[in-house]
Order: sequence, then C-alpha cells, then structure tokens
Amino acid sequence: MGARQFGARVKRLEDPALLTGRGRFVDDVRLPGTLEACFVRSPYAHARIRSIDATQARALSGVHAVLTADDLPGPMARAPIPMILPVLGIKAFRTQLCLARDEVAYAGQTVALVVADNRYVAEDAAALVAIDYEVLPAISDCRDALKPGAPPVHSDLDSNLAARIPMAYGDVDAAFTGAAHVIEEAFWVHRGGGMSLETRAVLASHEPAGDMLTVWSSTQTPHLGRRVLAELLERNPETIRMIAPDVGGGFGPKAPFYAEEAVIPAAALKLGRPIKWTEDRREHFMCATQERDQYWQVALALDPDGKILGFRGSMLHDTGAFVPWGIIMPYIAAVTVPGPYRVPAYRLDMTVVLTNKVATTPVRGAGRPQAVFVMERLMDRAARELSLDRAELRRRNLIEPAQMPYAVGLTFRDGKPLVYHGGDFPRGQITALAMSDYDGFRARQAAARAQGRYIGIGMGNYVEGTGLGPFEGVTVRVLTNGKVAVATGATNQGQGQRTTLSQIIADEVGCRIDDVVMTMADTAAISQGVGAFASRQAINAGSSALISGQSVRKQITTLAALTLGVPEGDIDVEDIRAIARTGNKPTLTFGELAKLAQGVPGVSFAAGQTPGLEHTAYFTPPQASYCNGTHVAEVEVDPATGGVTLLRYTVGHDSGNIINPLIVDGQVQGGVAHGVGNALFEHMHYDASAQPQSTTFMDYLMPTAPEVPGVAIEHIETPNPLNPLGVKGAGEGGTIPAPAAIVGAIEDALASFGVRFSEAPLTPARIVEALRQAGAYETPTPVIACEAKQ
Repeated sequence: MGARQFGARVKRLEDPALLTGRGRFVDDVRLPGTLEACFVRSPYAHARIRSIDATQARALSGVHAVLTADDLPGPMARAPIPMILPVLGIKAFRTQLCLARDEVAYAGQTVALVVADNRYVAEDAAALVAIDYEVLPAISDCRDALKPGAPPVHSDLDSNLAARIPMAYGDVDAAFTGAAHVIEEAFWVHRGGGMSLETRAVLASHEPAGDMLTVWSSTQTPHLGRRVLAELLERNPETIRMIAPDVGGGFGPKAPFYAEEAVIPAAALKLGRPIKWTEDRREHFMCATQERDQYWQVALALDPDGKILGFRGSMLHDTGAFVPWGIIMPYIAAVTVPGPYRVPAYRLDMTVVLTNKVATTPVRGAGRPQAVFVMERLMDRAARELSLDRAELRRRNLIEPAQMPYAVGLTFRDGKPLVYHGGDFPRGQITALAMSDYDGFRARQAAARAQGRYIGIGMGNYVEGTGLGPFEGVTVRVLTNGKVAVATGATNQGQGQRTTLSQIIADEVGCRIDDVVMTMADTAAISQGVGAFASRQAINAGSSALISGQSVRKQITTLAALTLGVPEGDIDVEDIRAIARTGNKPTLTFGELAKLAQGVPGVSFAAGQTPGLEHTAYFTPPQASYCNGTHVAEVEVDPATGGVTLLRYTVGHDSGNIINPLIVDGQVQGGVAHGVGNALFEHMHYDASAQPQSTTFMDYLMPTAPEVPGVAIEHIETPNPLNPLGVKGAGEGGTIPAPAAIVGAIEDALASFGVRFSEAPLTPARIVEALRQAGAYETPTPVIACEAKQ
C-alpha cells in the first residue's frame, strides 16, 4: 500500500496555478462578443423614485441597452429576490427587488443597468441616467430604529422591527437572587465586511441552440444561486448552468444571492450577447453584505467560588435594509454565548432592527466573535471582581470531557438541540496557556514595565457550530484512461478543498493524488449541491467523498476478482491497479477495469457484474458539529499613541481528526489575521444620514503583514462521532476569539491606569481617549496614529 494521505501535510494542489498566474477567475473567462455592464445605484440611503430618464444614456455611442425594472422578465420585474434561509420569528420578510422600482432603502441599491461595448462607456452612460429622487428620512444608528416617531426604513412598514426572539432556559431569576457576585456590562461590537481579494463578478451567456443559460459567478453557493435564478426567470433549472470558477476569497458575503446575479443573466437573455459585470472596490464597500453593529446589555451571576450561576441580557442587532440570509447571524450570536462553560440558567432577548444600510449577513465567524467577546470580557471582569486569575476562573467553569455529550439548553440554527459531542475544553486551554508561557508572563511584564514598556496578556475560549446540513454530494467515477473523476457541489474560495478531497479519495479508491481529476462548483457536474459556509465542507463533502470512494473501491475489487477468477479477499488495490495476491499476481489497471465495466455492445454482463465504476453519495449530518479552542494574545501598547503591537499569539485548536495539518494551520493563521482586523482596525462608518463614509482602503483599515503575528498552533484532535471521518470544521475558529483575547490583553497592559474597554474594534484614538479620561497624561497628548474615521 502507498503512504496514507489522510493526516499528511500535503501541499495544496491549487497553488501552482494560482501562484503562476494561471488561475481562472470570472474576469478571466473570455467569450467572443462579450459586452460589459455597469449598475446605476442609488446615491441616497432612503428615497422615493419619481422618474427615470435614460434617453441621454441610450444615445451614447457604444451603449447597447439601459435596463430598468420594467425591462426585466417575468417575476424578476416586480417580485423580490427569494429568501434562501427563512426563519420563523421574522416580522419583516423583506428582500430587495433586482432593480428598484419605487423606493430605495440604502445607498448603493441597484436601480438600473447599462450595457455597453466596455466598462468605460458603461460608466459614462450610467452617469447620464437621470433619476428624480425624493429624499426621505433615513435610519443610520440601529439604536434609533425603534424610538417613537422613528422614520420607517421602508415606507410601507409600520415598524422597523425585523425580529424579536427571546431565548431562555433554567431559572434565571433564582440564579441572580442567590448570586454572591453579579457582573453587569454594556458592550458594543462592530465587524466590517469580508473584503475578499477578488470582488464579486458575474458573466452570463445564452446558447440558443440548446437554450442553455450559463452563468459564471464568484459565489460560494452556485447550486443555491441556480435555484433562485430559475425562480426569478421562470426557467427550468436544467436550462441553467451556474459555475463558480476560481474564487478569490469568500468569507461569507459571497454566499447570498445578489441582485446582480439575476440582472446580468436577464440582460444576456434579452440582448443575445454574453455580458460581464465585475464589482469595483467602492461597490464592494457599499453593496456587498457586512456584519456591523451589535449592542449588548448583559449580566453574569456567580457564586462565592466563581462558578457561573446564570446569564441574562439583551442584544440589539443592525440587520440593514433587507434580510437576504434571514436573521441567522444574530441568532447564532445569541446561542453562542454559553460557549465552553457550564451556564445553568440563561436568558437573552434578541432584537433585530432594520436600518437604511446594506444588509448584514455572516462574515467569517458569523456572529460568534461578538458573542465570544461578550462572554470572555465578562469572564475577565468577574476574575477582577473575585481577585482570581483569569485562566483559573475559566478553568472552574469549563465543561469537562466526562460531561459529554453536553446539552446546552438552546436550539441551534440547524433546528436541532445545541449538544456538544466530544471535545476536551480544559485541555485546549491548558495547551494554549503552556505554549504562551502564561505562568511566566507576570515576570515578563514586570521586566518590561521597568523599561517603561506596557505589555499585557489576554485569552479567549470559544465553541463553534460547524458542518451544517442539509448535505453535500460527491461523485467518484473511474475513467477508461485510468484517472479518477470527481464531481462535487462543494466550492473552493481558498480553503484547499480540492486537495483535502483528493487526499480522502486517493486513500479510499487506491490511487495517487495526481490521478484525481476534480470538477467543483459546477451545477452541470453534479445534480445537487449546497456550497461553502458555516465551516461545513470537510464534514459534508469529505464524508461524501469517503463513502463514494469506499463504494468505488468495492466495485473495483468485485470486478477484478470476477475477471481474474479469485476471491475478492485476494485483491489488493493501489496505484490505480487491482492486484491478485495469489499465483503470479496478475494485475488489472483502473483503465482496463473501467472498460470492462462498460461491457461490450450487444453482449450480456456476466452474473454479478454491474455497469460502471461509479458512486454518488450525499452525506447528511445529524446535527452541527462543535469545534473549540483557546487563543492567548500578548501585546505591547504605546500609551502616547495608542499603537498596539502583537508580540505573541498562541492557539490550542480542536477541529477533530485533521485531514491536512498544513491546510488547517493556514486556516487558523488566516482566521487570526481576520480577527486582528476586527479587534483593532476594521470599521464600516456611516454618517447620520446612513451614507457610508469608509468606502476605500484609505478610510477602512485592514491589517497588513507587519500587524499580523505568526501564530503558534497546536491541534488537540478529539474525534467527532457525528461523521465517518471524525472531523470538525476549521475555517472560522482563528477569527472567533481573537478580538476578545486582544482587547483583554490591551486592558491588561494598561491596568495600572485603571482603564476598561468594552468595545471592538479598539482603535488607537479610543485607547488614547480612555487614558486621557483616566488622567494618564499630565498635559494633553495628541493622537498621532493614522486610522479610519470613527
């Protein structure tokens, strides 16, 4: 047998093409006669459309069409985009029209489409489309949305309330009545957008002879996209092919279906020409979904020894003008709060409100960074109140392995009870603390303070629901040239899915990784698929690959044994060959077996033989699988400027059995980079009229290489009993606890000044402001750090 691939640090198969400029993104797809498009977008956050005059735009040389809502086909002209994830409890089931008709509800909303010879002409023509707007009052701050007399986000709504959902278990009142300590705090947690390297892009082409509409989209969910597009166009789904080629990052915002993904194909059908649209960066800032603001008012009850007795509070979430992905993100935040801790009683009132901003949907972490920030900062507050070490307080409250499976008491977003199956939370914390030399930190801190330096340490624990259903499919087929063809609905935005699935299939089928030929994210290759979100593909697609690979290997063994006249138990399979152990060890190659499996025209199969060497599996997980980990951040703060330097970052990480440690390390490192941005830099700022103010990378700061430390990672690997691979998701854990750990470390560094922080991102200006208010400066100290407007 060849070396086992599962668990090996195999270099990513995707990288050679990407690193040598041979990647194929939507913008690289070249079709003869392609026209280019530009959208006319609302300049106002809220306005009524009185009229649209495209006369001058249509007259411009090189313009082929200017489309408004009345020019769109079928339901697309008047029906809103179908909601992919409806959730009970939503009072305002509001998704946007593909092109606005009477009213716009956020700056950047699509109003018209210009199609021209090239993007330059299209941009010029878009500027000539004359739209008469009646500007209406807008809601910018979600805290104003439900105030008496607040203007409606949509004129036909009586209220800006999108949803109000209470969540509770246990006797919360009794927990707080009998508590020795009650810690109360208000938190503001803001997250920006995904900011993928490649922006969104769509190319559509209609082939009249076969009536096939092909759409290339930089999406995480092509099968879901095809379903929505078919509904809007009133077309048979089998006449639509949607492909996600190489995708330059997704991080969540590329999962929903957008108006542009419907309008571009509609225009291609109408004009009979291929049409391409590529989002520019300003459009991405304004129109790609984000996460933005949550406000929490919470309290934690503890006994004299620091054991948690109960949690209570409220959370207010800004969902923007529409709910294209339901209210999944705030819901996930609400049920994530207990995390790895025993919380006997829990009550949280979740309120989701509409504002005149682009919709919020999950970004890497999907509400969990906010929830973990709230719980971990409460634990820090409690430790100070009880004069306990922060790690010790957490240790006293962690769920023990012997308590697994552990029922939290809430219902997760998959509709199933929130139950942890497996995991060793104390071990994760011990591992991360040991790697960070936590016990030796106070000596390091004292030495640094003697030098006039301010260093601090912080930590964060988390649990993340991963591997959500309903399914993902994988087809494995042996070709007559001996290669192993694989098709899957799973998509790849940089996670290395092609590599990890190839590792699984190579092991199970008995071939080399180089023999696997894979087609991903193409609705023509496999009939059903779901896509990439919720750290789900290793569990769903990986398990399907395992099942399909095992079935094909059994077919190979059976056919080889029948052909060679030996028992199946005498057949070994490796390196695309079936080898008999007995006699002179006759061998059949995969190519020979594939030809035999196709039979001879007009000749019956031998008894027991079946056609083809092929299997399709759709793994359906019984519930979410929960990964976990502990992050420890060590920072240095310059009190004069508020500048923060990350000195050391360690992670104890449990994502179950690991298919490829090299890839998982990369996922954790990349996730931490995202978390650093959330903790210190990224802020989508809007003014009082809901106009976005940070629409360039000069105003919206991102972490760069100097700001992101190399991460020391150790994997715990407690197998997951809920799937045959024993894996858990790994794509978001690097992000989730990072803001809590980093802000906690900053507060620890500045503890001698008595400052406290209850928000993220924590910018240099805010640090200096807090120090000034604490009397840290004898004379006013100017803020000299460069940062986004706040």
